Amino acid sequence: MFMDTILILTICIVIFALAFDFINGFHDTANAIATSVSTRALTPRQAIILAATMNFIGALTFTGVAKTITKDIVDPFALENGPLIILAALTSAIAWNLITWYYGIPSSSSHAIIGSVAGAAISAAGVGILNYGGFLKILQSLILSPFLALGVGFIIMSIFRFIFKNANLYSTTRGFRMFQIVTAAFQAYTHGTNDAQKAMGIITMALIAGGYHATTDIPEWVRISAALAMGLGTAVGGWKIIKTVGGKIMKIRPINGAAADLSSALVILSATMFHLPVSTTHVISSAIMGVGAAQRVKGVKWGVARRIVLTWIITLPVSALIAGFVYQVLRLFF
Repeated sequence: MFMDTILILTICIVIFALAFDFINGFHDTANAIATSVSTRALTPRQAIILAATMNFIGALTFTGVAKTITKDIVDPFALENGPLIILAALTSAIAWNLITWYYGIPSSSSHAIIGSVAGAAISAAGVGILNYGGFLKILQSLILSPFLALGVGFIIMSIFRFIFKNANLYSTTRGFRMFQIVTAAFQAYTHGTNDAQKAMGIITMALIAGGYHATTDIPEWVRISAALAMGLGTAVGGWKIIKTVGGKIMKIRPINGAAADLSSALVILSATMFHLPVSTTHVISSAIMGVGAAQRVKGVKWGVARRIVLTWIITLPVSALIAGFVYQVLRLFF
């Protein structure tokens, strides 16, 4: 592949990666603000400004997840036709995000990009190209984190119910509305610490594959641009998904919302500290289900929950297949 072709592909990848980050922001805005909007702790405008700001700050705080994405799915230093593989992966992930956003389905941007990178790489070089140790570690974190969030949500809600069982309902509701502003900010911050880093990792992988970067360290301009794209995407907002996450899973009150926000934020931040990518969509939805189950199992609308889980399950293989197909199409032109 000629150097000018590699340069053009790398520039396209940076643009597509930032577009993916932007779409991720508005696709996943619901994760940080749905419960606080649903309980009227914040107006939609206030919630979006808060979420965009905290997402941006969170995105600049860590780089561990970005490094995991850069090196643990495939080895970027050994990736033949790397720029083409990464461009195919981004095209697939963006397409899947837009489809699920259009239908208001809270699917996982994390599953989409990880599945797409794996699918494009396998299409190019076979299954042996995968870094199985790192890839399995990522899969484990994606699979286990929703169950962990479900359990943490159940435990925290049970603790809240025990502590406030004799409290005045009006004062408790008012107090938790105020507390929910804090938990929503914390949730938005943790969202930035994990989700924005996926685009940083993809761009760095492309720079290495193209011969423009020599280490897995994340360049400063990549960190800032990805953080900005995530923040701007969050500011646009994803109202259809807010409706699903904020009200269709269960009827949310301030105490529920605060418990769900706190539970999911703790799980996401823990994953970030261990350099593990997780799906913030999975985690917040699972935390809401856990909180609902702690009150009344029948209070959770399990039909909607099943639909969401089904989308979680199909995202990885479907995005991998789309990416593999896109790679073969791109090969006809490059």
